[in-house]
Amino acid sequence: MYLHPQTLARLGTFELRAKMIVEGLSSGAHRSPYQGHSVEFAQHRPYVQGDDLRHLDWKVYGRTDKLYLRQHQQETNLDLFVMVDSSGSMSYGSRSFAEASGAGRDTSLDGRVQWSKYDHATALAAALAYITLRQGDRVGLSVYASKVRAQLRRSSSQGTWRQVVGVLASTPVTPPADRARIADLSKVVEQTLATLTNKCLIAIVSDFFMDLEALRDALARLRFRGHDCMLFQTLDRDETEFAFTDAAPFVGLEGEAQLRIDPRALRDAYLEQIGAHNAAVEKLARSFQFDYQRLSTHDYLGPALARFVTRRNAMIDRQKGR
Repeated sequence: MYLHPQTLARLGTFELRAKMIVEGLSSGAHRSPYQGHSVEFAQHRPYVQGDDLRHLDWKVYGRTDKLYLRQHQQETNLDLFVMVDSSGSMSYGSRSFAEASGAGRDTSLDGRVQWSKYDHATALAAALAYITLRQGDRVGLSVYASKVRAQLRRSSSQGTWRQVVGVLASTPVTPPADRARIADLSKVVEQTLATLTNKCLIAIVSDFFMDLEALRDALARLRFRGHDCMLFQTLDRDETEFAFTDAAPFVGLEGEAQLRIDPRALRDAYLEQIGAHNAAVEKLARSFQFDYQRLSTHDYLGPALARFVTRRNAMIDRQKGR
């Protein structure tokens, strides 16, 4: 997992701010809607299933027959918790490591010559942690497959970013011989929520090759507990374009059987299915008012992430009327 120093320097100039409620243990540089005493009224927002009914504005309901919540502002710190998928499917990659890493290396530390989805996901996780720690805020991390495999508790202390990078670099994709190589996001979210005592901004980095109902359940749990969330779907170009031409054996990365197929005969049907699945993942994320970004392992991370953060912050400012 590597990042250009120039990428880190550029990303460090952006402020990553929570879109919903974030609670801080001490005063910080972030203004967040929060219900309480001695705070200034900020705005209304539409009611979403799972919101606290105590915050409903019944006067607005009486005038409009629509449910809105009153939001207030107070200064808080931002807690970011990054969840990185290390299940078997994340090991796929078709881009050369030398081209993608930008670190003067032809191979990964474990000898791979291809830049995998997991490499891209860990680089993104490190960048998000870097941005947040530069703001003086706390960062936590988990690497998961069928369960949480490695975890760092939230901290903003000196050395936290090195700890984040260390965990990401030392936790490989779940090996094929491991029966726990399939991602179970619902279970992992439940495990994660048990460790979070305050509302956070949660970033999930995954290919989201999973059952959509399981994804819906995981996102609903996060929404019900009041967390904000960003979903980063990380895919390889082979998976989105399926430009294979020769008949060959295709091997499943999470225990599926090996099949010999003619990709030209299946390309149209495959593209229809993968397109529908990816669209459904995005629709699910936005149905819970969570941010969604699709990333390609063949695109450089810095510009894509910078655009995402800029767009997110601009949307927050519009919502707050700034």
